[in-house]
Amino acid sequence: MYRKLSESEIQVLQSQGCSASDWQQVEVKDGFSPCYVSDVRFSGTVRMGVFRSEYTLPGGLQVHSGLQHATLHNVEIGDDVRIYNVHNYIANYRIGSGTCIENVNAILVDGKSRFGNGVCVPVMNEGGGREIPIYDHLSAHLAYVMTLYRHRPQALDRLHRMIDDYASAQESETGVIGEGVRILNCGSIKNVRIGDAAKIVGVSVLKNGSINSNKSAPVSLGSGVKCNNFIISSGVEISDSTLISCCFVGQGCVFGKHYSALDSLFFSNCQGMHGEATAIFAGPYTVTHHKSTLLIAGMFSFLNAGSGSNQSNHMYKLGPIHQGVAERGAKTTSDSYILWPAKVGAFTLVMGRHTKHSDTSDLPFSYLIENATESYLVPGVNLRSVGTIRDAQKWPRRDNRCDPHKIDQINFNLLSPYTIQKMWRGKEILEQIRRLSGETTEEYCYNNCRIRHSSLNKGIELYGMGIAKFLGNSLISRIEGCSPRSLSELRAALRPDTQVGTGEWVDCGSLIVPKSELSRLLSDIESDKVTDLNVIQTRFEQMHQHYYSYEWTWALEHLEQLWGCKYDQVSRDMLISTVRQWKEAVISLDRLVYDDAKKEFSLNAQTGFGIDGDQHQRLLDFENVRGTFESNGTVQEILAHIERKSALGDKIEYLLSGI
Repeated sequence: MYRKLSESEIQVLQSQGCSASDWQQVEVKDGFSPCYVSDVRFSGTVRMGVFRSEYTLPGGLQVHSGLQHATLHNVEIGDDVRIYNVHNYIANYRIGSGTCIENVNAILVDGKSRFGNGVCVPVMNEGGGREIPIYDHLSAHLAYVMTLYRHRPQALDRLHRMIDDYASAQESETGVIGEGVRILNCGSIKNVRIGDAAKIVGVSVLKNGSINSNKSAPVSLGSGVKCNNFIISSGVEISDSTLISCCFVGQGCVFGKHYSALDSLFFSNCQGMHGEATAIFAGPYTVTHHKSTLLIAGMFSFLNAGSGSNQSNHMYKLGPIHQGVAERGAKTTSDSYILWPAKVGAFTLVMGRHTKHSDTSDLPFSYLIENATESYLVPGVNLRSVGTIRDAQKWPRRDNRCDPHKIDQINFNLLSPYTIQKMWRGKEILEQIRRLSGETTEEYCYNNCRIRHSSLNKGIELYGMGIAKFLGNSLISRIEGCSPRSLSELRAALRPDTQVGTGEWVDCGSLIVPKSELSRLLSDIESDKVTDLNVIQTRFEQMHQHYYSYEWTWALEHLEQLWGCKYDQVSRDMLISTVRQWKEAVISLDRLVYDDAKKEFSLNAQTGFGIDGDQHQRLLDFENVRGTFESNGTVQEILAHIERKSALGDKIEYLLSGI
């Protein structure tokens, strides 16, 4: 495929200012033309393709592929590559066809490199003990297990060995720059592997990492970016002097505006602007856009961090050894603060400063509010918040992943066995607190929080609605899928597809799954039945694919508790009663959300509009900016949802009545 240069080609190259330590080590493809190579110094083994195509630079300037003003050492160059103005040199790289490299300082591999694979990240606990090695295809689910399942040392030891084997297989003295890459106006790039179609413009420093770009999901790195000891997945955008050190960055993430991240894991669709992250496990959709926000030593997912949000992971005793968890969907308001260790329940809104190490994980969809140094909990109130519904709708729409192979298996469901089991426990906890402390108690204490009497009673009611809504959803989906003509057919249709799904469920880095399946996978790893990282990824994908079968098994188990009998003994009246409870719960919750949305159009919300006019002008200004309440898209969807679910409930009740 490659041949030696002819004497005439060498003479042309020399006449154009080129030199070589040994011309016999310079090889080219047939069709090579030396007229597009000038002022280049060749060292070691160099191979070149053909230079036929032209490039159009921003502004419309036409330039031809070829090599100018560069020093190349042990480099293999594909077809139609343009290398122009390398201030120092390029060493030990294979450069793919169609790549353009202009005005860079140096690109080199120095010795053997694993290109970021195997770098250990001290995630969550700066004091150590939770370090995990990163690699090209790390999923949020595998990272979740390796970070938190320290009570399974045999499984973790085997996982560490698998990743080390993978990292060893990547080890090389030669780096790769893929096809169609653009590297323009950059500083030093050392020991970095770059995938196809990456766009790297104005970067300051890249050191020891992999940029896993591809043509379907290119990676873009912009001005002033500095990265070291990193893995960057497909479809990532990093710009504006962002600093990334000792981090894994998952698919579709966006970082910019001087963001700083250290010792952290970021998975699909995270966003970081202005602020800072240190030693965090950022599950999918962890978002922070504010300059004064610090996320530290915690686990988050589907998080929206308000401006000035902060946590503390040390108390000036044994150092930064504390950690915390904000379960999926948590939000923090401006200037919120949490003193770790603490645990924030799923879909909970945190307001104010909290220093009492609370644990609200069994009371999801709550408000955690500071009042005179005390932490007050309002259980379940987020179930009626229009913001919660809007978040659940927007996450799937904001999936930035273009790569056909999606590493993280993301379950977007707001209500699932994971959250409903917490509501179930939460309802029992609240009822027990009320029973033990008495009906007349004004405030109750729970896990370093205070709960007002009215909030406790409302929480019990809201959790009951949430449970009825979820169980009814599962039942109706099952009935709709079978169109039964008799009670016996219906009972047969209720039979679960699998026995998997009973018991506790976990949110395994955005993968909602029965804990039994996760334990089975770890047992298979411990017994060496599973010894391949690809097989582990396939198992996670299968768990995600079977979610609804597992969900029905769990839902049926809890429906049977409410019915007081097995599914093959359930009566028509029991089923009709469940459907009616579902319909009532759905409509009641939607009405509460509707009322919450109305607050956004109140007179208070109009403050600041119609700046120089009367009340009528204020209203007109408000409506021209925000629209009317009735025309709001979210409001219209709430009303449409009420109509659809009412019609569905009537349809299922009619179907059951005819059996």
